Amino acid sequence: MILKLSIVIGCTYFIYLRLGKNEQLFFSDFYQKLSKNNIFSFKTAFILFIFSFLNWFLEILKWKYLVGFLKKISFYKAAKQSLASLTTSLITPNRIGEYGAKAIYFNKNDRKKILGLNFVGNFYQMLMTLFFGVIGFSYFSFLHKVEINFPQIFIIFLTIFIAITAFFLIIKRFNLGELYFKKVRNFTKKIPLSLNIKVSFLSFLRFVVFSHQFYFLLIIFTVNISYLEAISAITSVYLIASIIPMLSLFDVVLKSSVAIWVFSFFNAEPLTILSITTLMWILNFVLPAIIGCYFVLTFKPNFVK
Repeated sequence: MILKLSIVIGCTYFIYLRLGKNEQLFFSDFYQKLSKNNIFSFKTAFILFIFSFLNWFLEILKWKYLVGFLKKISFYKAAKQSLASLTTSLITPNRIGEYGAKAIYFNKNDRKKILGLNFVGNFYQMLMTLFFGVIGFSYFSFLHKVEINFPQIFIIFLTIFIAITAFFLIIKRFNLGELYFKKVRNFTKKIPLSLNIKVSFLSFLRFVVFSHQFYFLLIIFTVNISYLEAISAITSVYLIASIIPMLSLFDVVLKSSVAIWVFSFFNAEPLTILSITTLMWILNFVLPAIIGCYFVLTFKPNFVK
């Protein structure tokens, strides 16, 4: 119970820090910006909530289908596991804590398989971000003649590659969980093509939903930009933010900084972009995490071996 309360209190505290103590965005300015652009009107708020609902509906449905390969679960159970794992993973880099949080809902013998299924779901979501991000950033770079330091980028990716290679070599040399990772890898290979296609399609739909929620906010905040330019800029923001390891609680800070730089090419006001990214974070992370707090507190460990 103490651990559950620690997770909930820690999550609540860090959310408060991001919303109330953000040096870049004073709460009063943020509130005035929202009021000025009629964010609190029923029609606008309803549309924004529909976007967020669809975003998490697709994520929960994706998890339900993935777990269905192992055992059938209800949509409610899939929602409980997804939202509780979101709350738990907010204080871990790139939400890596989500893997362990979802695994503890299942029997010990199934946990390696659950890790594999979660990896598959996250892999396809990342694949969509990279695929559309590369296309969007290429168009954005060509349109605005963005100077790219290719040698520096090469060094960064080479360093990441060497670090990953060294990690797996150490695992193999000292047998540090090699059998564990091998079992997870072998299990993921058994996932049928039909399920991979279904999960990739749901990941695609989810990417379309939250990227167009961002575009809708650009319209609401009257940012003067065409649809093609907006989508290329939005996909560029998600691409850059996704390849930088960051605690999920600080994700809003990272995305805000990247978005301000990207949309500066369109002469967008920094406070406007900061308000949009903060609102996106509240709608798609804070609200689901608050719901997830309830599932964390009511969670009963599964000690079945």
